[in-house]
Amino acid sequence: MINMIDDCSRLQVGGVIYQRETLASYIHFLSTSFERHGLPLQIYVDQASFFNPGSEKGETQLQNRLKFYDISFILANSPESKGKIERVHQVWQDRLLAYFLKNGVPGELEESNGQVAALINWRNSNEIHSETGMRAAEAWDKAVAEGRSRLRPVPKCPWWNYVWSSMSKVQVGLRGRVSIHLDQVSVQENPGKWVVLCEHVDGTFSILSDIPKKDTLPRVLFTNRPR
Repeated sequence: MINMIDDCSRLQVGGVIYQRETLASYIHFLSTSFERHGLPLQIYVDQASFFNPGSEKGETQLQNRLKFYDISFILANSPESKGKIERVHQVWQDRLLAYFLKNGVPGELEESNGQVAALINWRNSNEIHSETGMRAAEAWDKAVAEGRSRLRPVPKCPWWNYVWSSMSKVQVGLRGRVSIHLDQVSVQENPGKWVVLCEHVDGTFSILSDIPKKDTLPRVLFTNRPR
């Protein structure tokens, strides 16, 4: 389970169970959380390889996506230094086990996450936090009303759905064909050219002529995303 909270209000702005901790799961988690609540200026994260490039000059794929939208992050030095989110992890480790033992585990992960989302919403709206003395949703609304929120709305950026996708370089084959798993599609590019295959969070695909770049527009060679 990946969780995220707002440091000021303690509102849980994301909480999703995934089969595995992968780059694709973080892309889905962050993009959907941002779309729901807005873009932060900074996030506080652990030392996982998705965030930590291992050198000062390196940059992870996730860091590159955050940087595209001017979001920086701080790496926590230890689990103790990010105690707030660790306590949230512990809450759900305890509660979800008891909840699913009592109510049964749904056959599909999507259904389980629907129930998890409802539990998170209830906690945000009803439980009084021991440190703030307020319900998280109440503290969030108060901060917004007083102009203390620095969250930015998701920009109307033509790159958004491509930046927040799993991207890989693929080569155009004979007769302008590109492989997408077991299928092949035709694109208007010369054989041998390297293009960008994007797998979106909803399971659809697009093919771009080049990687996302600010101040440019995407040239989409193929997509099966709904209009």
